[in-house]
Amino acid sequence: MAEASRTREPALKRVMGPKLLLFFVVGDIIGTGVYALTGQVAGRVGGALWLPFLLAFVVAFMTAFSYLELVGKYPKAAGAALYTNRAFKIPFLTFMVAFAVMCSGITSASSAAIAFSDTYLKEFVDLPGWLIAPLFIVGLAAINFRGVSESVKTNVVLTCIELSGLLIIIGVGVWAVLNGSGDAARLVEIDTADQTALVAITSATSLAFFAMVGFEDSVNMAEECRDPVRIFPKAMLWGMVVAATIYVLVSLTSSLLVPAGELSAAKSDALLRVLDVGAPGFPREVFSAIGLFAVINSALINMLMASRLLYGMANERIIPKALGTVHPFRRTPWVSIVFTSVIAIILVSTVDISVLGGTTALLLLVVFAIVNTAVLVLRREKVDHPHFRAPTLIPALAAIFCLYLVSPLSGRPARDYGIAAILLGVGVVLWIVNWLAMRAAENRDRERTAP
Repeated sequence: MAEASRTREPALKRVMGPKLLLFFVVGDIIGTGVYALTGQVAGRVGGALWLPFLLAFVVAFMTAFSYLELVGKYPKAAGAALYTNRAFKIPFLTFMVAFAVMCSGITSASSAAIAFSDTYLKEFVDLPGWLIAPLFIVGLAAINFRGVSESVKTNVVLTCIELSGLLIIIGVGVWAVLNGSGDAARLVEIDTADQTALVAITSATSLAFFAMVGFEDSVNMAEECRDPVRIFPKAMLWGMVVAATIYVLVSLTSSLLVPAGELSAAKSDALLRVLDVGAPGFPREVFSAIGLFAVINSALINMLMASRLLYGMANERIIPKALGTVHPFRRTPWVSIVFTSVIAIILVSTVDISVLGGTTALLLLVVFAIVNTAVLVLRREKVDHPHFRAPTLIPALAAIFCLYLVSPLSGRPARDYGIAAILLGVGVVLWIVNWLAMRAAENRDRERTAP
């Protein structure tokens, strides 16, 4: 039935080759994470803030092996939800996984919209956030609808601009250190004032992990890639290595030049503080302009992912098939684009997005644990084409590490669990609504086909 549905709709346009996919992965991971999280991570671990970013990369890199095996076997949109559905065949679990992933994308895009309107744009012009943030989402929807080719090419330009901002921070750090500035002793300082060193590190890692997610978004674009089975392994793994290297260098620079307490106090302006210390004469407006492009890129990629996730779910007949409707000329899933954009506009207009970051990371870690388990379960299902295969030990260890970072043992604050419970409650309500809608659609189909 899913195949029949697919044949009645135009296929998505395959425009992404290995280079565009590499830029997509790098741009998605870099996003606004390191811009926003450097100060928060320093507040949890102290001067050794490079260590949580490195550990987060290791866990994410191991999980990426599972995604690569699964996207090689099933090169379709929907990503984690598709793999969960094939492995466990529990519609409720599939829906909740899809809901968690969709929440992560839309929440990230909404956070970027607020950062655009309330932080970076205010360096140049003071306009009301209640107006600019929704218009920002509408602009993203227009690019998304225009076509994936235009979207990913825009991503290449924005990713280059985004990377330039981080390279400026790294260059400032190198210059300052060569001129005798910086305190190398801070690089091994771990805040143990009211916690053990292990809790400080794992708590910071569970937060830094949010900066490493994004690689999994790319699998939702599989139906818009040329030869996804071949190009995904190199593009995803190299993209993660590039992003992690930049993260570690930025965190080393930050810790060398600015004490952890000052980074923590600066919050989302932590990198601007590093710039002020390392290069006092450098115009802040330049870095703010780069920040504008960074949040645009992050939001664009997340909205692309969210719409393709719903498209893939509709094709698998897990949600109403109307969400899988493809525009006949633009070849983009326009109904899903409209749906996810409306949700994002509601979020930026009514909800305090800042409280959702840690909870989103928590839910994604649960999703990653499920994906790492699914890849082992699906080993029994063979496909008729060669594909990447992860060493068995890697998914098993990755699942254990993800679950540890989910647990209270990692030092995760209780607030994250409370907000997660509320979000999952909303997901359950939506699942019931979806179940009723799907059941009504099936009854209508039976009535139309009855003799």
